[in-house]
Amino acid sequence: MLIINAKIKTMEQQEIEHGYIWIQHGKIKQVGTMNTLEVEDDDILDVQQATIIPGLIDAHCHLGMWEDGLGFEGDDGNEETDPITPQLRAIDAINPMDRCFLEALEAGITTVVSGPGSANPISGSWCAMKTKGKRIDDMLINPQVGMKFSLGENPKTVYNGKNETPITRMGTAALIREQLEKARRYQKSLKKAKKQQDMDAGEYDIKCEALLPVLKGKMKAFFHAHRADDIFTAIRIAKEFNLDYVIVHATEGYRIAEILAQEEVKVITGPLLCDRSKPELRNLTIQNPAILAEHGVKAAICTDHPVIPIQYLCLCGGLGVKGGLDYDKALEMLTTIPAEICGISDRVGSIKEGKDADLVIISGDILNVYADPDYVILNGEIVAGKQAKGR
Repeated sequence: MLIINAKIKTMEQQEIEHGYIWIQHGKIKQVGTMNTLEVEDDDILDVQQATIIPGLIDAHCHLGMWEDGLGFEGDDGNEETDPITPQLRAIDAINPMDRCFLEALEAGITTVVSGPGSANPISGSWCAMKTKGKRIDDMLINPQVGMKFSLGENPKTVYNGKNETPITRMGTAALIREQLEKARRYQKSLKKAKKQQDMDAGEYDIKCEALLPVLKGKMKAFFHAHRADDIFTAIRIAKEFNLDYVIVHATEGYRIAEILAQEEVKVITGPLLCDRSKPELRNLTIQNPAILAEHGVKAAICTDHPVIPIQYLCLCGGLGVKGGLDYDKALEMLTTIPAEICGISDRVGSIKEGKDADLVIISGDILNVYADPDYVILNGEIVAGKQAKGR
């Protein structure tokens, strides 16, 4: 496919006013200005000076974990029978047939990071995936992009009702430390057995096995934390175990933005489009992304779907702009930054030769509630858009 006559926001510190994109085998083959176009293709899409941006990324949601319009039958987001469940995998719960995948596509969201919720101090591994497909295995970018840890109100609320540890913030942190230390000792025993060529490395432990990639830095640690003190607990634990970590939500991040910048903390903030429905959200403000950005904190914006329906990701970006965020920075927080934070920037997040051909073509303003994409392209195929059916 050859897309011509486009205004291209590559998100690679380059904007092409009158350009083209050549796609082959689902990848971006060439990007350039129309006056340098030399290639030919039987499939030409003239977008007549519409804007092209990379496919949008929701870096933290629960798409496919809580199915739309269902109760318990479609609720696979929290295994509340055990506070420590690192062995759980999102790929075993996500239902790609959930209609919210289509709503994501129609809004220009081509990649999401999804997984279990925040009931447990350690709840399981998350995956990065595309938003179109029938089988999760065929949609994956990374089947285990990160491990979910949770601090603060959510674990306390769940296990207080069961009269089970943890019912305090101390208890939550202690359980996380205990399991990480068990995994670290398990790791040492495996290394020792391998060095001594001992076939008996001890009893297999599925929880410890699941945490080994986290300890090795091959899997990110996603820490759910809203309040400032919980954010600092996450940083403390991450330093103790040398984890590659990300703070998710960071509702009070703006109150400690200068410290987050000093610590070079990566943040996925949101949801913004919601009420203050629980105590940890009482200091929520749409100025949070702007303040984080002003201090140089690397931050993305998420929906936390189904908390905020995933199709309103761009509206959340627009709210960030209303709160003082620079417009181009808002676009970065929906494309390049989430890709970098989640370790998938080699494939998605910007328009660059060799990357997946995931594109949003839009005549209007992507952050405007009235605007809809003309075309949404995923892996080089037109999959949605108001002009797509007529092509």
